[in-house]
Amino acid sequence: MGRRMDTGRKLIVGEALGDVFALYRRHFGVLIPIAFWLFLAVSVLAGIAGTSFGLTLVVGVLALAVGTLYQGMVVRLVDETHSGRGASSIGELIASVGPVLTTLVAAGLVAAAGIVLGLAFFIVPGCILMTIWAVIAPVVVIERRALTDAFDRSRELVRNFGWPVFGTVISAKLIAALVTIVLVELGGAIADGPILRIVLVALAATFAAPIEGLVAAVLYYRLLVLKNEAPASVLE
Repeated sequence: MGRRMDTGRKLIVGEALGDVFALYRRHFGVLIPIAFWLFLAVSVLAGIAGTSFGLTLVVGVLALAVGTLYQGMVVRLVDETHSGRGASSIGELIASVGPVLTTLVAAGLVAAAGIVLGLAFFIVPGCILMTIWAVIAPVVVIERRALTDAFDRSRELVRNFGWPVFGTVISAKLIAALVTIVLVELGGAIADGPILRIVLVALAATFAAPIEGLVAAVLYYRLLVLKNEAPASVLE
């Protein structure tokens, strides 16, 4: 990334987001193909589901599971970059997430349900959960924590850095949402037929998807440094 991580006691939103997008650019050639094929499959299923409530619900859960799997692969990619091992192939990234896939997907589903319910209750509880659970994926993928331990570990890492973690997470989500909206609206303007619309929706998800995983990984490593649990190092 070309600079050392801040070893002070501050987590700066702008610096964290700078790391996220530097990693996005560097690993674009790996991140985007994986995301496209995963989310194209989800888009196809969503098109098949149509207006059926039951099928739409199933596809929604599947989309969340696919998104969680992808997030785990992004975290593993950043972990390998951070450790200096270099980026693995797509097949190796998928295989590396395999041993923790069940825990990762379960954690993703539980976290999503908790955050949605929290947002439904006056928004603030959901924002709190979104913050304290911000690094669950890296904890599962890198530290191989069990489900309950992963939630506890994420909360402990975020402790004392809640506001900047929230600022980084919400900023990244807004950027991802903006990218998705722009691409979907553009697709709606030029799409001619259901097949093209499915492909364009998949492309919108593809370009937005890496952001969440990269944010989780960058925050994880920065928090380790701030908690004196890891040496300052370059995410190169």
